[in-house]
Formats: sequence, structure tokens, C-alpha cells
Amino acid sequence: MTLLTIAVLVFSAFAAVKDDLFLISKNLDIFSAVYRQISLNYVEETDPNALIKTAVDAMLDDLDPYTEYVQETEVEEYKLKYVDTKYGGIGAAIFERDGHIFLSELYAGYPADEAGLTTGDELVSINGVALENTSTAEVSNLLRGAEHSQIRLQVRKPGETASTPLTLTRRIVRQPNVSHAVLLDKGIGYIKLDKFLEQSAKEMETAFYSLQEKGRLKGLIIDLRDNGGGILQEAVKIVNLFIPQGELVVSQKGKNATKTHSYRTMAKPIAPTVPLAILINGRSASAAEIVAGALQDLDRAVIVGERSFGKGLVQQTFNIPYNNLIKVTVAKYYTPSGRCIQALDFVHRDDNGAYARVSDSLLNAFNTKNGRTVYDGSGIYPDITVFEPQYSPIIQTLSEHYLIFDYATAFRQSHARIADADKFEVDETLYSDFIHFLENKDYQYATKTEASLNELKALAETEKKPGELIEELEILAEKIYQSKQQDLLVHREEIKKILGNEIVSRYYYKKGRTAFSFKYDDQLQRAKALLSNGTVQYYSILAGEGKYKTIGRPETFLASTETTN
Repeated sequence: MTLLTIAVLVFSAFAAVKDDLFLISKNLDIFSAVYRQISLNYVEETDPNALIKTAVDAMLDDLDPYTEYVQETEVEEYKLKYVDTKYGGIGAAIFERDGHIFLSELYAGYPADEAGLTTGDELVSINGVALENTSTAEVSNLLRGAEHSQIRLQVRKPGETASTPLTLTRRIVRQPNVSHAVLLDKGIGYIKLDKFLEQSAKEMETAFYSLQEKGRLKGLIIDLRDNGGGILQEAVKIVNLFIPQGELVVSQKGKNATKTHSYRTMAKPIAPTVPLAILINGRSASAAEIVAGALQDLDRAVIVGERSFGKGLVQQTFNIPYNNLIKVTVAKYYTPSGRCIQALDFVHRDDNGAYARVSDSLLNAFNTKNGRTVYDGSGIYPDITVFEPQYSPIIQTLSEHYLIFDYATAFRQSHARIADADKFEVDETLYSDFIHFLENKDYQYATKTEASLNELKALAETEKKPGELIEELEILAEKIYQSKQQDLLVHREEIKKILGNEIVSRYYYKKGRTAFSFKYDDQLQRAKALLSNGTVQYYSILAGEGKYKTIGRPETFLASTETTN
């Protein structure tokens, strides 16, 4: 390349930047002028903060949903969600029900738990502020405060009419990234990683060593299900725990050259040879997909579960004037094989304004380290597919009406203790008591069959079909109704799982839920079987033998992977 060519390219780039800066300055002047005239001259009173929020949100609405404006009043909540779950509070989660605020979960060992509050208690007031018809966001702000500060509550226990005053002292509450770590039988370790916020890699390392101390690890299951991601650098550090130094983990590429980086493992791994299985589902996203994708591309782990969410974008937060923030999507990220797993096309929308999925015809093939074929544009496909159970309408209805929640609350009030979380079972006596509890409760619901039949009946009446046909449809509707009355018996085993999980949480908190769910968790059991039954199948999958040669091409997905339901 000649000096003249280089000079032309540099001049062209400079001119393009200069044009961009002029357009930015011009449009800012226009926006400022419009905002000023509206604020000063509009016939009705306007809120300047609301106007700017509306304008900025409208501008961002044409971009992806991860690019967002964070006002000063929302900054603490933003940091809690995306940086570190550390705050001053009492250690309780809440939900709204019919205009009232109730405790949905307690965190073991924190002020609310130590004061004897229980799941299902109603918060009536905080520091003299009545909470009826108050949003959960407002209540959360009232509950939080400086460490060691006091908070006055009025609490109403289930079934009682009067509330009780209670004064608590706030403490720093921090929900760990690693919520559960246990050594299962046959030397298989299990670590549940909920998020990738600060210190998540350190917590993973600590959890791994704690399992090693309990015995020789023959395999490790890392549970990334329902993990929405977090900090990219933490994901890289976690991969580094299992991958040799110097390996490419992920790269990001943005329009701005300063946002283009490659991230490699920087340290010696702590477990370079322990067989790994990674659990994912449709709610595993972002940093969770970086970990799963990197370990899959490097043929270091077998992925078990369902296809992941498909978020292949990187965000960066920038400080803007007056303590506000803007979170901007600055790049796409690529796994070691070179694939971007972004599933939604945020540039193009359909006629209804919805984002479209990347077309199957546009997917590209890539190769893992051992030569297995993987595809971009569609999330991370598992090597072994195990579908999560689809809950029946009766389960959804009982949950939506809080009937399982209410029964568990009442059960806790009348039972001081139960068996250990992993041994507790809902027997027939307990289930019969639950059915008796439901006898005077209203939980009407419509099945898909009923909905279709109602549509058919309405169509028949519109088209003036013979009365005999309409009568037959009504008879069929009655039969469907009668069969629905048996749903509590037909779906008893399914209901028992959900009911038992809710009851266990009243005694053993979040860890209890996890421990109780193990025996019903098909995805976990499949991963455990893979690692327990020697290493022949494990290494044959990583080598891409037979049906494991290709992973994730939609039209061949079910045919080319092991499927367990």
C-alpha cells in the first residue's frame, strides 16, 4: 500500500468522523430547542424530567431492549441488578396481592428471619407509611437503608386481623452468585450459579474447593439454568477455572474499534481434567451462554438441557451528567469457534413491530476444537436435550391464585418441623389435606380444549348450524367439565412436586427448594448419569462420534442429539 493510498484512507476516515460530529451537534441543538420551547410555552404544565425520560425512551425504542437510560433515582436499583446484589435491608423478598404487600421469601440468617417473620406475612406499614395500594418498587425502597439503621414495621400474620409492631436493624444483605454447592453420590459435584455479578468466579472457585475437600470429584455439574448473565469478565474467569492458560474464551466486535477485544484465559486452571456437564435452559442468557458456548467450542464440557436464550450482545454503562447513566449495546460477542449466538434480529421487525428470529437459512456452520459442527444465530444448543416438564393448566391456576402458596403458609403455622429437604415427600395424607383445603376455594380455569370448543360452538351458532349439532357440542362441553373435576387426581404427582417444593422453602429457604427438586429434576439426573457411568459416552460426545458430530442445526437438531423427555 502506497503512502498516497494510506493518506487518502486516513483523510476519508477523518472526514467521516467530522461529518458524524457535525450531525450530532446539529441534532442536539434541534432537540434542545424543541425541549426548551415545550417546557416554557406549552399550554399545560409539564414535568421536565418526565419529558426528557419520554424523549430518550422513544429514541432508544428503535434499538435493542438492552440499551436503556437510567435516571438518578433508579441508579441504586440498577447497580443492585447488574453489578452487585449488596444493599442495606432486612433480608426478605416481597410481592403484591390484591393491593397488599406480602413476604414471598426470607433469606436465612438476616434480620427478618431472626425476628421471626415468615413467608406469607403481610407488611402493613413501614416507618408509619401505610402500604396498601403501594407498588413493590416503592416498598423495596422503603425497606432499604443504611447499615445499622432502624426500620419500624407493622406486620400482620396470616389469619389474624390485628397487626404487630416490630423494629429491626438493617444489615448489609448480599445474595451470593453461587446459591448451592453439594457433593452428590458417586463423587459427582453440583454447583448452582445464579448470576455473574462481582465475585462470581471467586465464589465458583471456593465452591469447587469445598467439594474437593469432601472427596475425590469424578465429575462436576454446573447449573446455569435461569441464569440471565452479568459481567463478561467474570464469565471469562469462570471458564479459566477449567481451561488451560492462553486459550481464547470470547471476543467482542463493535463499530467503535475501542470496543473490539479478545479475552483469553490468564491463569492456570484449578480443574483442567475433571469431567464437566453444564445445565442450560431457555432462560440461560448472556454470560451464561458465554461459559456454555466456550466450554462447548473447546470440547471441555457436555451441555445438557434445552436451547439457551440467544443473547450475543455486550453492554457497557456510561456516566452522563447529573448522576444519570446510559447502558449501551457496544458490541456483539463471539465464542471461540467464531459464532455469534444472537437469536433475535433487532434491526428488522415484522408488521406488528415484533423482533424477528434469525432465519434458519442464514445460519452459518462453525467447528469446535475437535471438529464438531455448531451453528450461530440461535443460542447454545445442548449436546443432550432433556426438556423441562410443561405444567398442566391446573398447576398454573393453583399457582396464580396463590393456593399452593397459602397452603404452605398454613402448613408451616401448624407444623414446627419436617424431614430434611432432600427426604421430605408429600404423602397421600398430606395431599388429601390439600384437596380438603381447596374445597371452598374459587379457582376456575379454562383448558385449551374448552377454549377451542367454545370457539367452535360460537362459530356454529353464527353459521346457524342445526340445533342438534349445538346440543352435541354442549354435551361435549359438559363431559370436558366433568373430566376437569378429576384434574386434582390425574395430575396429583405433578402437583405434589410443586406443593412439596413450596412447603420445604418455609423451613429450609432457597437451598431447601434446590435440594428437594433434585429427585424430580430430569436434566440433573441425566447429567449425573452421564458423569457417573464411566467416561466412555462423555468423551465420545466431545469427540463428535456418530450422532454427536453435528449440534444445533434446526432441521437436524432432534435427529442428531440424544433426547430424553
